[in-house]
Amino acid sequence: MAPAQGQFSDHSDSADSKDKDAAEAPPVPPAFRSAVDALRSARLRPELEVETTRPPQRLAPHAYALEAAVVDGEDDLADGRLVLLHDPAGHDAWQGAFRLVTLVRAELEPEMAADPLLPEVCWSWLTGALDARGLSYGEAGGTVTRAGSHYFGALSARRPATQIEIRASWTPREGRGGVPDAAAHLMAWGDLLCQIAGLPPSDPTDAAVVTLPQRRGPQVS
Repeated sequence: MAPAQGQFSDHSDSADSKDKDAAEAPPVPPAFRSAVDALRSARLRPELEVETTRPPQRLAPHAYALEAAVVDGEDDLADGRLVLLHDPAGHDAWQGAFRLVTLVRAELEPEMAADPLLPEVCWSWLTGALDARGLSYGEAGGTVTRAGSHYFGALSARRPATQIEIRASWTPREGRGGVPDAAAHLMAWGDLLCQIAGLPPSDPTDAAVVTLPQRRGPQVS
């Protein structure tokens, strides 16, 4: 993750890779560039360490990806990945031209892991984070997976652990110029990460303003 809390850092590639990407990349639509610029100016909690990463290939003509971790001292309490996809021609399954895709993971306390309603609760954290920001979205879908680990032999001193994983996607509603409020969706996603990490809610006015240095254009897959 990024070396400084509450800060973005660019994902770096070799010069040859950058030249190849520039040669193969289609022109970046203004709507997508505006959405990426909004991600770079989002207000996030200082416990979040965020950096750009290479987006998945072939999911959409244009894609931009972020990785994040909720950090407490030297401990990562939760981590995740958020991908912004854009198809200027629109996508029937998305019911729009943009799509957000996420993976969020965390290790849970035993008391919470034993809750039979845990999957439903975790899904409600995702939709609740979006609703709390007043965001309009559609076609939300995903899975919540609970996995337990028990240790044996040389590792038998470790206590059993339970991991929760949320995989989800949704279509952010587009505003003026066909651009969604990408910054607000990123902030809601950050709220979800902090909630699954067990952090208390914070006052939005306390969040630090962080920006992602622009050393190159948005990643295009």
